[in-house]
Amino acid sequence: MRTSPVIPVLVIKDAAEARPLAQALVAGGLRVLEVTLRTPAALDAIAEMKTVPGAIVGAGTVVSGEQVDQVQAAGAEFIVSPGLTTRLGEKVIASGIPFLPGVASAGDIMRGLDLGLTHFKFFPAETSGGIKALKALAAPFYQCRFCPTGGITEASAPEWLAAEPVLCVGGSWVTGGTPAEIEAKARAAAALRG
Repeated sequence: MRTSPVIPVLVIKDAAEARPLAQALVAGGLRVLEVTLRTPAALDAIAEMKTVPGAIVGAGTVVSGEQVDQVQAAGAEFIVSPGLTTRLGEKVIASGIPFLPGVASAGDIMRGLDLGLTHFKFFPAETSGGIKALKALAAPFYQCRFCPTGGITEASAPEWLAAEPVLCVGGSWVTGGTPAEIEAKARAAAALRG
Protein backbone atom coordinates (compact mmCIF):
# COMPACT_ATOMS: atom_id res chain seq x y z
CA MET A 1 0.00 0.00 0.00
CA ARG A 2 2.99 2.31 0.34
CA THR A 3 4.52 1.38 -3.03
CA SER A 4 2.19 3.53 -5.16
CA PRO A 5 -0.32 6.24 -4.29
CA VAL A 6 -2.74 4.75 -6.83
CA ILE A 7 -3.49 1.08 -7.39
CA PRO A 8 -5.06 0.60 -10.82
CA VAL A 9 -8.23 -1.50 -10.58
CA LEU A 10 -8.21 -3.54 -13.79
CA VAL A 11 -11.07 -5.34 -15.51
CA ILE A 12 -9.41 -7.33 -18.29
CA LYS A 13 -11.59 -9.04 -20.89
CA ASP A 14 -8.77 -10.40 -23.07
CA ALA A 15 -5.57 -11.79 -21.52
CA ALA A 16 -3.66 -10.69 -24.63
CA GLU A 17 -4.17 -7.08 -23.47
CA ALA A 18 -2.71 -7.77 -20.01
CA ARG A 19 1.02 -7.59 -20.69
CA PRO A 20 0.97 -4.33 -22.74
CA LEU A 21 -1.29 -2.73 -20.13
CA ALA A 22 1.03 -3.78 -17.30
CA GLN A 23 4.08 -2.54 -19.22
CA ALA A 24 2.50 0.89 -19.72
CA LEU A 25 1.41 1.20 -16.07
CA VAL A 26 4.80 0.09 -14.70
CA ALA A 27 6.64 2.41 -17.13
CA GLY A 28 4.49 5.24 -15.77
CA GLY A 29 5.44 4.40 -12.18
CA LEU A 30 2.43 2.35 -11.01
CA ARG A 31 3.85 -1.06 -10.11
CA VAL A 32 1.01 -2.42 -7.95
CA LEU A 33 -1.73 -3.79 -10.21
CA GLU A 34 -5.08 -5.23 -9.09
CA VAL A 35 -6.71 -7.56 -11.62
CA THR A 36 -10.35 -8.03 -10.68
CA LEU A 37 -11.94 -11.45 -10.99
CA ARG A 38 -14.86 -10.00 -12.95
CA THR A 39 -14.06 -11.71 -16.25
CA PRO A 40 -13.08 -15.21 -17.39
CA ALA A 41 -9.71 -13.81 -18.57
CA ALA A 42 -8.66 -12.55 -15.11
CA LEU A 43 -6.54 -15.53 -13.99
CA ASP A 44 -4.66 -15.66 -17.30
CA ALA A 45 -4.22 -11.88 -17.12
CA ILE A 46 -2.60 -12.17 -13.68
CA ALA A 47 -0.12 -14.74 -15.01
CA GLU A 48 0.65 -12.54 -18.06
CA MET A 49 1.17 -9.39 -15.99
CA LYS A 50 3.53 -11.19 -13.63
CA THR A 51 5.98 -11.53 -16.56
CA VAL A 52 6.43 -7.74 -16.64
CA PRO A 53 9.57 -6.73 -14.72
CA GLY A 54 8.73 -4.57 -11.71
CA ALA A 55 5.01 -5.41 -11.67
CA ILE A 56 3.43 -6.44 -8.36
CA VAL A 57 0.26 -8.22 -9.45
CA GLY A 58 -2.66 -9.09 -7.22
CA ALA A 59 -6.20 -10.34 -7.54
CA GLY A 60 -9.26 -8.25 -6.72
CA THR A 61 -12.92 -9.08 -6.25
CA VAL A 62 -11.98 -12.31 -4.46
CA VAL A 63 -15.12 -13.50 -2.67
CA SER A 64 -14.63 -17.24 -2.01
CA GLY A 65 -12.16 -19.81 -0.78
CA GLU A 66 -12.16 -21.43 -4.22
CA GLN A 67 -11.06 -18.13 -5.75
CA VAL A 68 -8.28 -17.85 -3.15
CA ASP A 69 -6.93 -21.19 -4.37
CA GLN A 70 -7.26 -20.10 -8.03
CA VAL A 71 -5.45 -16.77 -7.61
CA GLN A 72 -2.76 -18.41 -5.52
CA ALA A 73 -2.18 -20.90 -8.36
CA ALA A 74 -2.07 -17.99 -10.85
CA GLY A 75 0.68 -16.35 -8.78
CA ALA A 76 -1.21 -13.42 -7.25
CA GLU A 77 1.04 -11.47 -4.88
CA PHE A 78 -1.83 -9.94 -2.90
CA ILE A 79 -5.59 -10.42 -2.58
CA VAL A 80 -8.29 -7.74 -2.43
CA SER A 81 -11.92 -8.47 -1.61
CA PRO A 82 -14.96 -6.19 -1.73
CA GLY A 83 -15.99 -7.27 1.77
CA LEU A 84 -14.87 -9.34 4.73
CA THR A 85 -16.25 -12.57 6.11
CA THR A 86 -14.54 -14.56 8.82
CA ARG A 87 -14.33 -17.64 6.58
CA LEU A 88 -12.72 -15.76 3.68
CA GLY A 89 -10.39 -13.88 6.01
CA GLU A 90 -9.17 -17.06 7.68
CA LYS A 91 -8.58 -18.73 4.28
CA VAL A 92 -6.55 -15.82 2.88
CA ILE A 93 -4.55 -15.37 6.10
CA ALA A 94 -3.73 -19.10 6.11
CA SER A 95 -2.46 -18.80 2.52
CA GLY A 96 0.16 -16.26 3.61
CA ILE A 97 -0.75 -13.88 0.76
CA PRO A 98 -1.13 -10.22 1.82
CA PHE A 99 -4.84 -9.40 2.15
CA LEU A 100 -6.75 -6.15 1.73
CA PRO A 101 -10.40 -6.81 2.61
CA GLY A 102 -13.18 -4.36 1.93
CA VAL A 103 -14.87 -2.59 4.84
CA ALA A 104 -17.62 0.00 5.06
CA SER A 105 -18.61 -0.07 8.75
CA ALA A 106 -17.22 -0.25 12.26
CA GLY A 107 -18.38 -3.88 12.49
CA ASP A 108 -16.41 -4.76 9.35
CA ILE A 109 -13.25 -3.18 10.79
CA MET A 110 -13.74 -4.94 14.13
CA ARG A 111 -14.10 -8.28 12.31
CA GLY A 112 -10.82 -7.55 10.56
CA LEU A 113 -9.10 -6.60 13.81
CA ASP A 114 -10.35 -9.88 15.33
CA LEU A 115 -8.51 -11.63 12.48
CA GLY A 116 -5.33 -9.65 13.14
CA LEU A 117 -5.73 -7.28 10.17
CA THR A 118 -5.11 -3.53 10.28
CA HIS A 119 -5.09 -2.56 6.59
CA PHE A 120 -8.38 -2.33 4.69
CA LYS A 121 -10.00 -1.29 1.44
CA PHE A 122 -12.73 1.29 2.17
CA PHE A 123 -15.37 0.23 -0.33
CA PRO A 124 -17.45 1.53 -1.98
CA ALA A 125 -15.80 4.76 -0.91
CA GLU A 126 -17.96 7.45 -2.46
CA THR A 127 -21.34 5.81 -1.89
CA SER A 128 -20.38 4.84 1.68
CA GLY A 129 -20.18 8.48 2.71
CA GLY A 130 -16.92 9.63 1.15
CA ILE A 131 -14.00 11.16 3.00
CA LYS A 132 -16.12 12.36 5.92
CA ALA A 133 -17.34 8.82 6.56
CA LEU A 134 -13.85 7.33 6.35
CA LYS A 135 -12.44 9.92 8.76
CA ALA A 136 -15.28 9.23 11.22
CA LEU A 137 -14.73 5.46 10.95
CA ALA A 138 -10.95 5.74 11.22
CA ALA A 139 -11.00 7.87 14.39
CA PRO A 140 -11.70 5.04 16.87
CA PHE A 141 -9.53 2.65 14.84
CA TYR A 142 -6.35 4.75 14.94
CA GLN A 143 -4.16 1.72 14.22
CA CYS A 144 -5.83 1.05 10.87
CA ARG A 145 -4.86 2.26 7.41
CA PHE A 146 -7.04 2.37 4.32
CA CYS A 147 -7.13 2.21 0.54
CA PRO A 148 -10.38 3.86 -0.58
CA THR A 149 -11.81 2.40 -3.79
CA GLY A 150 -15.08 2.89 -5.60
CA GLY A 151 -15.82 6.21 -7.25
CA ILE A 152 -12.31 7.65 -6.78
CA THR A 153 -11.33 9.83 -9.74
CA GLU A 154 -8.23 11.63 -10.87
CA ALA A 155 -9.80 14.84 -9.53
CA SER A 156 -10.79 13.43 -6.12
CA ALA A 157 -7.70 11.25 -5.50
CA PRO A 158 -5.51 14.08 -4.06
CA GLU A 159 -8.11 14.91 -1.39
CA TRP A 160 -8.38 11.23 -0.40
CA LEU A 161 -4.58 10.85 -0.31
CA ALA A 162 -4.30 13.88 1.98
CA ALA A 163 -6.42 12.12 4.63
CA GLU A 164 -4.17 10.82 7.42
CA PRO A 165 -5.41 7.19 7.53
CA VAL A 166 -5.17 6.78 3.73
CA LEU A 167 -2.05 5.09 2.33
CA CYS A 168 -3.23 4.82 -1.29
CA VAL A 169 -6.37 4.82 -3.43
CA GLY A 170 -7.72 2.40 -5.99
CA GLY A 171 -8.98 3.67 -9.32
CA SER A 172 -9.68 2.75 -12.89
CA TRP A 173 -9.18 6.16 -14.54
CA VAL A 174 -5.59 5.27 -15.51
CA THR A 175 -6.53 2.30 -17.68
CA GLY A 176 -8.13 3.63 -20.89
CA GLY A 177 -6.44 4.61 -24.12
CA THR A 178 -3.29 3.73 -26.02
CA PRO A 179 -0.20 2.42 -24.21
CA ALA A 180 1.36 5.90 -24.42
CA GLU A 181 -1.79 7.51 -22.97
CA ILE A 182 -1.95 4.93 -20.19
CA GLU A 183 1.71 5.50 -19.36
CA ALA A 184 1.10 9.27 -19.18
CA LYS A 185 -1.91 8.80 -16.90
CA ALA A 186 0.10 6.42 -14.72
CA ARG A 187 2.94 8.94 -14.47
CA ALA A 188 0.49 11.64 -13.35
CA ALA A 189 -1.11 9.26 -10.84
CA ALA A 190 2.26 8.14 -9.46
CA ALA A 191 3.10 11.81 -8.80
CA LEU A 192 -0.06 12.44 -6.74
CA ARG A 193 1.57 11.72 -3.40
CA GLY A 194 4.26 14.26 -4.31
